[in-house]
Amino acid sequence: MSSSDYLGSVLAASEYGKASGRQLLTALAVAYQVQCRLSDVAPVRAKGFDHTTQGAYAVAAGVSKALGLDDVRTANAIAICGTAFNALRVTRTGILSNWKGLAYSNTAFSCTHGTFLAMRGITGPLEVFEGNKGFMDAIAGEFKINWLEEGLERVTMTSLKRYNAEIHSQSVLEGILELKKEYALSGEEVAQVDVEIFDVAYHIIGGGEEGDKTLVRTKEEADHSLPYLVAVALLDGQVMPEQYQPDRVRSQDVQSLLRRVTVKPSADYSGRFPAEMPCRITLTLRDGRNVSKEKRDYEGFRTRPMSWETAVEKFEKLTAPYTDQSLCRGIIRAVSQLDSIQVSDLTKLLGKAGV
Repeated sequence: MSSSDYLGSVLAASEYGKASGRQLLTALAVAYQVQCRLSDVAPVRAKGFDHTTQGAYAVAAGVSKALGLDDVRTANAIAICGTAFNALRVTRTGILSNWKGLAYSNTAFSCTHGTFLAMRGITGPLEVFEGNKGFMDAIAGEFKINWLEEGLERVTMTSLKRYNAEIHSQSVLEGILELKKEYALSGEEVAQVDVEIFDVAYHIIGGGEEGDKTLVRTKEEADHSLPYLVAVALLDGQVMPEQYQPDRVRSQDVQSLLRRVTVKPSADYSGRFPAEMPCRITLTLRDGRNVSKEKRDYEGFRTRPMSWETAVEKFEKLTAPYTDQSLCRGIIRAVSQLDSIQVSDLTKLLGKAGV
């Protein structure tokens, strides 16, 4: 899932409803709770559906909370969105298209619209979960969640990306960059890279059931290819938006090195996921040396939360093309005080950013 998609929808609804920052944070927590709990008990990837399927319920719930809708309108919003946006996993398998990067944004946009329809009285199929040909019957199978007993703590068990790459790559990338720094390595010194990782990562980004990850021609294929991500991190010492520029993706040095990256699933690591995000990286250097590193998590994983300073550093790098120093600092300050300001105070600053 993408926190930026949640934030865009809930932020828009919060500003429309003249909400406080505290109300915005509550609405975001609701969205995370719904997405994560449905992902816990009703996973859909193995059945051919994308995780944005659960996201439809999450966005509807979060936006409803931000708008202050009553129970009836909230139920109809969830029914409308849960019925309308059952997305296929083909978005992230095989030859990847631009749609991979837009799929969750489209769900967020469309479900915000669906929730506004419910706010104005449009009804949806209220048996969306348990009804004939509903979510359980058609996709997920039977499950139970007592929403009356649910809290809002599940967001504290989620993880942030430290690097601009698919979430399951994060431990590997941290390990690669640590090895590069510790041994003062250049990418040209590396003859071979062997990565052992848990099976979910192997199947999604390592060349398993969701397709060959050594054929990398576009940004969409690059950020879902562990071989590419490893290679570009070794060569460039970072994984940021510039590593996905078309010329960089097609460059001979990265294309050559990614084909010398081998990814294999480990039964041990698979058993430790999702409590950990474990991996082992072994570099064979051209001078004959082998160097390796094992990781169980990364800075940003729920067992090692990202520090405020690291989050600010990432934000500054990503927003540098769109803000000056004063605006950047103003947005950071507003976010740090979000529980005590109005949402409009933040959106006024965001509106000044360039595109």
